[in-house]
Amino acid sequence: MTATTAAAPPIAKLQAMFAANRAAGRKALAPFVTAGDPDADTTVAVLETLDKAGASLCELGVPYSDPIADGPVIQASYTRALGKGLTLAGVFDAAQRASATCTMPILAMASYSLIFRRGIDRFVADAVTAGLAGFVVPDLPLEESDDLDAACRKAGLALVRLVTPTTPPDRAEAIARKSTGFLYCVSVAGVTGARTELPPGLVDRVKWLKTKTDVPILVGFGISGPEQVRAVAAVADGVIVGSALVRRIAEAADQPRSQMLADVAAYTASLTAACG
Repeated sequence: MTATTAAAPPIAKLQAMFAANRAAGRKALAPFVTAGDPDADTTVAVLETLDKAGASLCELGVPYSDPIADGPVIQASYTRALGKGLTLAGVFDAAQRASATCTMPILAMASYSLIFRRGIDRFVADAVTAGLAGFVVPDLPLEESDDLDAACRKAGLALVRLVTPTTPPDRAEAIARKSTGFLYCVSVAGVTGARTELPPGLVDRVKWLKTKTDVPILVGFGISGPEQVRAVAAVADGVIVGSALVRRIAEAADQPRSQMLADVAAYTASLTAACG
């Protein structure tokens, strides 16, 4: 009689991806996509396209009526998705369909208000069923995160924490040590949005954070082109690109889906190439 092999926890997919990247000498490209913009079927198709174009992982934004750190481009995408009646069940369904075909791990980026209202245990269980690898929760303070952290660890999900340029060093160190999956290093103070230059002090901040945690460090906010990706990838373990991609998808709303997906694929391939 053969013993039953326990299923690997969802976070293992994320960890295996980073290990493979290290072995290959490349850095992770982590695009951000808004669930349900312009519709759930297109979201699934975009996720599959990102995967085939070489993205290492993807953050799937869960639309929320009062986003905390999102700039105008992502806010507008949330408004469009909610206006079309997108629900949490619809987000999880899209994630489940995409995770069934994608090699890359998919994480949900969600406000803690949504998690709290649904109930931590239910939200975590839904995420596991949907094939998600974990969460990024930008508005969850470290001091109030123990319950979600415990639920995620029990379920084998990553709980990614964020540090910003205004986070005091002692607090940044505590956050870095608590983060699982990876640490999200916000490049600038303010909200998301494509920018043309990297902020001063970013390289030194990433180097310092690497001395405080063993998890990979990904940099996001304001990164939009291959040159910026290349510069960040030189010091960080990966790069998060959000607003620039969300804008491309929105601007292609009147085009045939195949044309939009081809543009997304080409754009993603250019960023992946810049990751080494």
